Amino acid sequence: MENTLSLADQSGTKPAAVPPAILQPVARTERVQTIDIIRGVALLGILMMNIPYFGLPHTHDRTLFNLPAESTDYKTYMVVSILFEGTMRALFSMLFGAGILLFTAKKGLPDSQYTVADFYFRRMMWLIVFGLFNAYILLWPGDILFNYGIAGILLFAFRKLKPSSLFIAAFLCVAILFGKEIWKTMEQKDHRQGYLKAVQLEKQKKKLTDEQKKEKEAWLAVEKQTKPDKKEDAEIIKNRQSNYGAIFLALQGVNIKRESTKLYQFLFWDAIAMMFFGMALFKLGFFTNQLPTRTYAITLLAGYGLGIPLAYLAFRDQVAWYSNPGQVIDTQSFSFQALYQVRRCLEAVGHASLLLLVYRSGVVPWLMKALGNVGQMAFTNYLMQSIICTIFFFGYGFGYFGKLAYHQLYYVVAAVWAFQLVFSVVWLRYFRFGPFEWLWRSLTYWKPQPMRLQATESDVAAVAP
Repeated sequence: MENTLSLADQSGTKPAAVPPAILQPVARTERVQTIDIIRGVALLGILMMNIPYFGLPHTHDRTLFNLPAESTDYKTYMVVSILFEGTMRALFSMLFGAGILLFTAKKGLPDSQYTVADFYFRRMMWLIVFGLFNAYILLWPGDILFNYGIAGILLFAFRKLKPSSLFIAAFLCVAILFGKEIWKTMEQKDHRQGYLKAVQLEKQKKKLTDEQKKEKEAWLAVEKQTKPDKKEDAEIIKNRQSNYGAIFLALQGVNIKRESTKLYQFLFWDAIAMMFFGMALFKLGFFTNQLPTRTYAITLLAGYGLGIPLAYLAFRDQVAWYSNPGQVIDTQSFSFQALYQVRRCLEAVGHASLLLLVYRSGVVPWLMKALGNVGQMAFTNYLMQSIICTIFFFGYGFGYFGKLAYHQLYYVVAAVWAFQLVFSVVWLRYFRFGPFEWLWRSLTYWKPQPMRLQATESDVAAVAP
């Protein structure tokens, strides 16, 4: 979530060799500005994908895919799905991978009883705790901090691999997820065939076996997941508009499943695939603005040129699926949704390339600075989004859950963006870290870190191990 050593100046050239850094939090003058900018955009963009789950029942996609194509909600959903779905989280994960390399590049003090590994694993363990806090206390079941902490512990062992090896590791993770998606489709085909056979036998007035009944029920359950269920939606809305205790109990099972079964099946692989990519790109100098402008232009064109069409084809497949899943299973030989990881990685690299080109152009330096401040306080801003949105939507706050149309949720997103941009700029005029960054660092080094900007570097060295 943070970077700790500057590997390039603003012009993109490699700096001269510097003495090994002591093991302490990064000084503001040592931050890599481009990483902060990209992280800031990713952090703000994540809210675009999270907001429907803050403000609407988790079954909202069933309703949206069944809306008329000319409706405002449908058009909004299409644009968000094609251009941003999964891409902001991919960028965030890539930069987390880069942050692993930055943190572990530190050198310990000669007289310190701890190594960088000690602080690194303590840091990941506290991140897991923050993830539990976000999920169970702030009541956000879409938390990623828990997953990142688990993934970060594993990735420590891969930090010294060459970029080529990291790319291979990333592709293997993507292949695993691709295989899981294909396997899921094959299971659905089996259920569909079992259902059709069961229906045929019923028409012939033949008695179904228990196995045939299960196959029929399995396919009917698949079909049910594609159709709006007003009764289920009403129950969810009623719960989220109630008190804290009721919402906690309703989300407890969701959080437990997400941090166990779903973590193993999908979320862990989803995270480390992009983290491996991020580590490889960082080692190549991509995120630190060290590559030629021509390279960023090519990655922009390739990322968008391949990623956006794949995203459109995947969205079209989903429209067909929610319209008639039986027909899709019977006639479709391949689903572009299986290429989810490929297309979101391509689009994420395209987004990052665009940002780096804008940064180099110097067109909107004030915006780049503001986004960099958001990225520097990404940990605080991420948790702040949970706090703001749950208070705005849930019953123990303003109770707007289920009261806004899908497209209206993005007015809330715009308001939160404006607040976080201004808040980050103002806060960092007076303080070295965001409040949650300060807490995380203090827990990592097990000593309170200097907070106000008036603190000198000698003060920092005296406090940090």
